[in-house]
Order: sequence, then structure tokens, then C-alpha cells
Amino acid sequence: MNASARVPIILAIVFILFGSLGLYLYTGVSAAVVGFNPAFRHIALVAFWIPQAILIPALALALISRKRSPGITKILGVSFILVLVPGFLYGILLFLEDIFRFISAGLHWIIQSGSGFVIQSRSPLYDQVTLLCSLLMMGVILYGITRGKYRYKVHRIELSFPDLPKEFDGFSLTQISDVHAGSFGNRKEVLKAVELINTQKSDVIFFTGDLVNNSAAEMIPWIEVFNKTDAHMGKYSILGNHDYGDYVSWPSPLHKEENLLRLGEVHEQIGFNLMKNENLRLEKGDAYIELLGIENWGGGRFAKYGDLKKTMEGTNPESFKILLSHDPSHWEEQVVDGADHIHLTLSGHTHGMQFGFEFKGLKFSPIQFRYPRWAGLYKKNERYLYVNRGFGFLGFPGRVGIWPEITVITLKRGE
Repeated sequence: MNASARVPIILAIVFILFGSLGLYLYTGVSAAVVGFNPAFRHIALVAFWIPQAILIPALALALISRKRSPGITKILGVSFILVLVPGFLYGILLFLEDIFRFISAGLHWIIQSGSGFVIQSRSPLYDQVTLLCSLLMMGVILYGITRGKYRYKVHRIELSFPDLPKEFDGFSLTQISDVHAGSFGNRKEVLKAVELINTQKSDVIFFTGDLVNNSAAEMIPWIEVFNKTDAHMGKYSILGNHDYGDYVSWPSPLHKEENLLRLGEVHEQIGFNLMKNENLRLEKGDAYIELLGIENWGGGRFAKYGDLKKTMEGTNPESFKILLSHDPSHWEEQVVDGADHIHLTLSGHTHGMQFGFEFKGLKFSPIQFRYPRWAGLYKKNERYLYVNRGFGFLGFPGRVGIWPEITVITLKRGE
């Protein structure tokens, strides 16, 4: 089937799916506004249908268009998130009400045999409460898009190790991850975050991958911002899966290779020592700890550029080791049960899906069904993994409940 023949099919599917959802939600909205004066009711129902009348045709046109403006695509994406996520929540709540109404009618029919199978009308109060919940969800998402993505939070962790050299007792590190510079737009807010990083006054700063979305050029406007980060024992970085340019079509393999070389130069320009399957020593007097920086190694479909054996070459089996590895699945598959004892692994990658909640030790994000270790500290076999929630954002231009993170870890000598 050629492209032109698929157009009417795509249009029909879009209008049927979203039109059906709109009609179903309309039954709840209609019940919710019962009891209000007619003028308000008409305004509410018009306000319900206007966004759908604009967005559904816009989505259909975007799907069949060969040339899509990135700006228009982004606006459409944000609009659909604002409308469809609350709409989906409202639809689930309405569906639960319909199940209850159906079961009630069935029980009444069984108990009062011969009385007829009559389903009660929707409850205006229930539909008003559920509609309010969906509108609150819309407000939360709007906050996440406008403010939440720049609501930087410092997470402080203290870890004790019996074999940490005494010279490194109290050694502090700041970790950031997943900058995704191509998604930024607010220079003032990013500058505030860099100032917050420097305020921690850590001994070192580690960056654990995904400096850009696809191209090294995305980072050019932000070089003068990120080269302000400062740590007296240095700044060290690795590559993430997005840094290799694997997700775009390059004119030739040479262009892709040149982009990666340019990205390496950018790391140097912002003052980071980019580590690619290598190790070095961080020294204090005669003591040292070993820092390992591996290229991206991801489970499943993600590319495996990392080589742990090469990264470990020349290291001391008895030394204290910190590994920078972008994807936490690498820790699960090669590090935690490995022959070499790596005390602490720092990762990122998941972003906490930029959506979820955390409250008094409880945390949830849909990403946990893909990554069991998706945010925060994990321990197994006396080895630690810390997964940073990410500094930037990708895809969804916001954060809801899972705020951008600056991690500060202090190492202590002791049990």
C-alpha cells in the first residue's frame, strides 16, 4: 500500500479513536454540569469540545505530513499531553463508575427478578469530583512543563566503607547526569543550577552521560554555562547512549564520526576529562582511589560500546574503586556479581521517566517496570549503585514529581 493510499486510513483511525474517547468523556462532563445554570453548562461543554476539535485534526495532519516543523511538533506534543493524560485518567474513573452501575443493575435484576435490567444514570457528584481530579492533573502537568523541569533538587548521601583510604575520609563528589542540552531553553534557570552545583564545594564533579540529545552542536550555546562548574580535584565524564548520534540519520558515517569527535572537544571546553573505557587515580598524598570511566553499555536494544575488561586494565585489585557507567542495567549484568570488586557505581539514563512521585521514602514511576533500579541508592554484595534522576529532560518537556537532580555523595571510612 503506497503512502497516499494510507492517508485516509490514518485519518479514519485517528478520528475514530479520539472521537470515541471524546464522546465517552462527554457523557461524564455532561453529567458533571447537571444542576448548574444553562449558560454555564453551555460554556463548559463548548470548552470541552473546542480543544478536541483543534487537536484531533492537527494530530491527523501531523501524522500524514512529510514535512513537520519541530516547533509545531513540540507544541502538538505538549498539547496532547495536557489534554490526553488528564482525559485518560478521567476515562478510567468513568469506566469504574460504569462497571459499578452495571453490577448494581445486575444485582437489582437478580434480587428483584422480573423487575427489568435498568442501569442508573451517572452520578453528577461523582462525575464532578472525577472531573476535578483530571483538571488537577492537567494543572500538575502544566506546572511540570513550565517550572518542574527546572526545580533542581540536591540529594545528599553518606556511604561508609571499611577499606576506604583514611586520607579520603570525608571525600565528597557531586554527580550530574543526562543534561540533554538540546532540550534546554531557559538560560537563567540552568545558570542557577550550575551555581547550586558549585555551592556544594565537592572535591570532584562526575558527569555520567548524555550531554546532548543527538548532536554536539546542541551544546555549543551552553559551553560558557557548564564550564563554570568547579571542583578542586577535577571534573570527569563519560558518554551516554544519546551522545553517539545513533538516533539520527547522518549524511554519511564520516559525519557521525566527526560529530562524536566534536563532542569530545566540547567535554574538554567545559573542563571535563572524558573517559572512554579507561581508568585513572585520584590521589591524596600517598593514598589514592581508582576512577573507572566506561563507554555506554546498555541492556536490551541499547548499544554496547563499553568494555569493562579494558576499563579495568592496570588497576590494583585491592584498591577502592568508583565506576562511572551511564546505564544502571550495566551494574546489574556485569558489575554487581563480577570478579572485580567495584565499591560504587554511578549511573543515570532513566530520568525517573520524568514522571512519578516520591514521598517520605516511597517512590513510584512507570519506569520501574523497565528498570528495577531506576533512582537513588541500591546495594548488593557490599557494592553500591547510585542512579541519578537526571539534570535535564528529553521527549516530554517537563518533569512531574521526579525533579532534576544534583547528587552529593560523601565517603566515610568505617563499617
